[in-house]
Amino acid sequence: MKYTCDVCGWEYDESVGLPEQGIPAGTKFEDLPEDFVCPLCGVGKDMFSKAE
Repeated sequence: MKYTCDVCGWEYDESVGLPEQGIPAGTKFEDLPEDFVCPLCGVGKDMFSKAE
């Protein structure tokens, strides 16, 4: 599953994770820390939508 930032369009791919931030591949979006922010624009998880 992929999730897209509504502000800048950056995409979080659960199958890839975000290893440079210590988030391993396979980490579900809902399991990201509550303080997770978009690495490009800094908005929170509430500003992401499921990618189609």
